[in-house]
Amino acid sequence: MADMKDFSLDYFRLDGKVAMVTGANMGLGMAYAVAFAKAGADLFIPHFTDDISEIKALIEAEGRRVEFLQGDLTDKTYLDQVVKTCLEKYGRIDILVNNAGVSKFNPFDEYKDEDWAACIELDLNVVYYLGRRVALEMKKQGGGKIINIGSALSYTADKHCPPYTAAKHGVLGLTKVFANELGEFNIQTNAICPGFLATEVNRELREDPAFYNKITNRIPIGRWGELDDLMGTAIFLASKASDYINGWHINIDGGFSTTL
Repeated sequence: MADMKDFSLDYFRLDGKVAMVTGANMGLGMAYAVAFAKAGADLFIPHFTDDISEIKALIEAEGRRVEFLQGDLTDKTYLDQVVKTCLEKYGRIDILVNNAGVSKFNPFDEYKDEDWAACIELDLNVVYYLGRRVALEMKKQGGGKIINIGSALSYTADKHCPPYTAAKHGVLGLTKVFANELGEFNIQTNAICPGFLATEVNRELREDPAFYNKITNRIPIGRWGELDDLMGTAIFLASKASDYINGWHINIDGGFSTTL
């Protein structure tokens, strides 16, 4: 078959592509952005916090270009500016990773309405608002890849974080909505659901032996994930290699979600 003969590892390359990754100046988003740069893409990074020095250096070390725009993703005027600026800088958007998010933890009977609203707005609503804006541009250019970021809490619930849990369940629903709406325009929408990864954000949790052992004992691989565990899947879902995958999710959790 001709199509089988055409296959090569170049299917996983992102040369000439432009990837937008929200919140990629820190945490897991940094891993997605660096992965894309290593595969040949240039980056556009909307970010909220000030420091962009590390991610800028990492991407430029790969010989790739990166542009930034600071602002608040919950401001729809900023979302419009994000899309406009990326198009002005690069002329296209080939890949969108809806990575930025927040979690607010408190006992259920003390949880504040404003904390619920803030978490739902960034972790769920912005996925729709920015995703739709970018998808309309992808439609004009003939295709694209949208990768939404779920969580182990896209399938289950934990105490003290009701909006984060609800939002991450919703992200998988939105992923299916976008897949159904946009597939005919050569836009594939899928989700990555990271499990427990060892990062600076959860360092204190990992230093609590009871919590650390509870989580680790449920992971069949027997360890927490590292940032580079995310990078291959991100490249796959952003590349031609995943062109017939649409509306699904990949758990990067060492098997956490398969166990009791």
